[in-house]
Amino acid sequence: MAGDLPEYYFRVRENGAFVFRVDTENRQRRIDMDQIAVVNIRNGQIKPHGDRELSQRDMEVIHDWMAEREDILAFRDIDDIHRAVDYLNTTAHWAQSKATDEQLEMVTDALLLAMHDLRTVLVRKKADRLLREKEG
Repeated sequence: MAGDLPEYYFRVRENGAFVFRVDTENRQRRIDMDQIAVVNIRNGQIKPHGDRELSQRDMEVIHDWMAEREDILAFRDIDDIHRAVDYLNTTAHWAQSKATDEQLEMVTDALLLAMHDLRTVLVRKKADRLLREKEG
């Protein structure tokens, strides 16, 4: 098992990760994880943990992880939007075929306001894109 473990482990948190170096080459033959850095994806900061100095290899691995993480998060963002479209379709079907008057009364105003807000943003953004295309 120890041979299959990666050299680094990233404990993901809301805006980045804690970075650990994984050590399996010790006398006790156990897995040791030594924290070496804290990464902030939002601002690109990499802070060594404690008095550590990060090696070139550490930095390369961290930068690679950051790029991969940003790709994953971007994919998740668009996937969430596709799911939202599915939820809107499912909600429309529910409202038309299954919802009771009481259930509709509970959600109609919130849904109408959220959809109006979304529509306003989408129309404005589409108009901005069309203007840029026309100018450029």
